[in-house]
Amino acid sequence: MKRAVILLVVLLGFFCVKSRAGNQKPVVLQVQWFPQAQFAGYLMAKEKGLFQVEGIDVEVRFSDEHTSPITELLEGRADFCTAWISQTLTLGKPIVNICQVLQKSSLMLVAKKESGILKPEDMNGKTIAIWGGDFSIQPYAFFRKFNIKPNLVPQAYNIDAFLVGAYDVASAMYYNEFNKFYLSGIDQDELVQFFYSDYGLNFPEDGIYCTSLTYEKKPELCRKMRRGILKGWEYAFDHEEETLDILMEYCEKFHVRTNRAHQKWMLNAIKEAVVYQVGDDPTKWGVLKKDDFLRVAEELKQQGFIRTVPQYENFYKE
Repeated sequence: MKRAVILLVVLLGFFCVKSRAGNQKPVVLQVQWFPQAQFAGYLMAKEKGLFQVEGIDVEVRFSDEHTSPITELLEGRADFCTAWISQTLTLGKPIVNICQVLQKSSLMLVAKKESGILKPEDMNGKTIAIWGGDFSIQPYAFFRKFNIKPNLVPQAYNIDAFLVGAYDVASAMYYNEFNKFYLSGIDQDELVQFFYSDYGLNFPEDGIYCTSLTYEKKPELCRKMRRGILKGWEYAFDHEEETLDILMEYCEKFHVRTNRAHQKWMLNAIKEAVVYQVGDDPTKWGVLKKDDFLRVAEELKQQGFIRTVPQYENFYKE
């Protein structure tokens, strides 16, 4: 019944607003990378007419390693972008969060059980690979919390070095690299998982951002984007196989090296992050909880990235 209602709304809304939306200038949503299940909700909102139901024409733009969605936003080439709280807070720019899509951090450390690293304290003196920039904030907080003095090395955006034992502990995103370990031939029970979220360091990741000026001058557009995005994620989770069909078409078009099994893993892992501590009811999705915001902001202040903690009400606009 629920799916039938969604489909009826899609069809009616699509035909009612198609002409009006077709005459509008596209609203640009810039995401952080090439097509993958991390962005499935936005793609399904576009492909199934859920943005058009809201009366907006949305263009989803992808990024490569040289493209910063936040820069695209600030320089006016994008109207909205996906980003992390830690990224936007450190800029000191007039940017606001209108929808916190992911409630749980998927960033983690991974070790092989055969290394003997079974708890955080076992990492002391070990060689640990981490990514730079915003990806390094949680690791440093983790090391400080457990008084770990590691030998840090930079990590590339592949898993090859970890597979051959170049370092003891690797960084990974649960929805991406962790599954690649499995696909490479390592069973998950051979690995030890260290989720930062399990150690009081949950820094929610992908949220939807716009400039303060956009929010002040176009609040209704922001509301429409939020509704369309959340409906897109609801549709994606309720229609997994159709979502994967469309997603793989995007991956083929943009020459993304992947496979359906990996994208299915990613989609389910992303769902875990969307519903984390808020449940399966879509009406409760998309909220940036104040405690999460303050946790990230206080850690950024402690590490010297920001001087003061901004007001939550000025940062998050529901």
